Amino acid sequence: MKQFGKILKFELKYYFKNKIFIGVTIALALLIAAVMFFPRISDTLRSEENTGGDETRPIMLVQAGETVEPEAVQTAFAAAFSEYDVQSTNKSIEEIQNQITGGEAECAFVITGPTAYSYYVNTLSMYDANTEIAGSVLQNLYRMHAMIAGGMTPEEAEQVINVEIDSDVVSLGKDQFQNYFYTYIMIFALYMVILLYGQMVATNVASEKSSRAMELLITSARPASMMFGKVVASCLAGLVQLVAVFGSAFLFYNVNKSYWAGNGIVQSIFNIPADLLVYMLIFFILGFFIYAFLYGAIGSTASKVEDINTSVMPLTFLFIIGFIVVITAISSGDVDNTAMMVCSYVPFTSPMAMFARIAMSSTVAWYEIVISIGILTGSVFGIGILCAKIYRVGVLLYGTTPKIGSILKAVWRA
Repeated sequence: MKQFGKILKFELKYYFKNKIFIGVTIALALLIAAVMFFPRISDTLRSEENTGGDETRPIMLVQAGETVEPEAVQTAFAAAFSEYDVQSTNKSIEEIQNQITGGEAECAFVITGPTAYSYYVNTLSMYDANTEIAGSVLQNLYRMHAMIAGGMTPEEAEQVINVEIDSDVVSLGKDQFQNYFYTYIMIFALYMVILLYGQMVATNVASEKSSRAMELLITSARPASMMFGKVVASCLAGLVQLVAVFGSAFLFYNVNKSYWAGNGIVQSIFNIPADLLVYMLIFFILGFFIYAFLYGAIGSTASKVEDINTSVMPLTFLFIIGFIVVITAISSGDVDNTAMMVCSYVPFTSPMAMFARIAMSSTVAWYEIVISIGILTGSVFGIGILCAKIYRVGVLLYGTTPKIGSILKAVWRA
């Protein structure tokens, strides 16, 4: 335990004095601050712009054909497109096109019939939803005219068209939409931390091996103490970085909470239930340990630092495959499919798969969670001890990259 403590302290000091580690942490915190303060800043700038007069809105031209009432169309479009200055026009198609390409107007609707139109825009954005809104407007106008022709008064027809539907959704289990966002964030954060810190652990081990300092260290300290010290230190450093980033996000969110009141996505992220937060930490830490041990063991077998990327590629691919399976499942909403149920008990994928099922499914029994955590915990210690033995053998092998068979034989003899 004394050796473990010394190694842990030494490794932590390395991380907390690392300029890249500190710089990335500060940069992420500043980026989060910019995002969290953006609504406040934009609202302030908008208020200042509106002080001197009315806000300038982009112009939308509307040309009604002979079969449609121009005033009714202009009024309906103005109500539906409140962010535009909707103007009725009788100009030709060529003149309308020139106005749009010349920047005088942003877009135009040419109504060619009661249920037909052409939409003109200079640059069609992939997020442009104007045609959907226009289709709904013309559909309502057509229905209203049909009702009036059938004997209804304009007021009665408008009342039928604009009838409001009262609804109430009662979820007896999990709300997948609400839980989706912090589930995705947890899985993505685990993905980034494992790839970043796992690679760092492997690189540190390979660097120490190449300097031949490991020959002295490995004979004066137990391999398990060295391996667990390095991995626990990297885990603590990663948690400190995440706490700094997400802690600053939580702080800045509460400072600007009123400006995010209308954003259900952001609110759901910062209103994560306490039990899910606990599960998140458990699976995050255990999942990190699994991969960090493996990265450390692989790093000890590399003959030089330049070989690290090639050596860890199979392990990285394994993790990426698990990540894709889980992300695909939560994106589709089917988190209880066969692949996810199997992945919930496989140590390499259960940190992501089981947490996703807990957060987004109502069918996960308590004993399933216990079994998954039990398998994961046992695997952490089992893989940790095995990787410590590989670490002891690997750091003393120089020259050509040792084969898996020779490493396993040496480990078995040890």
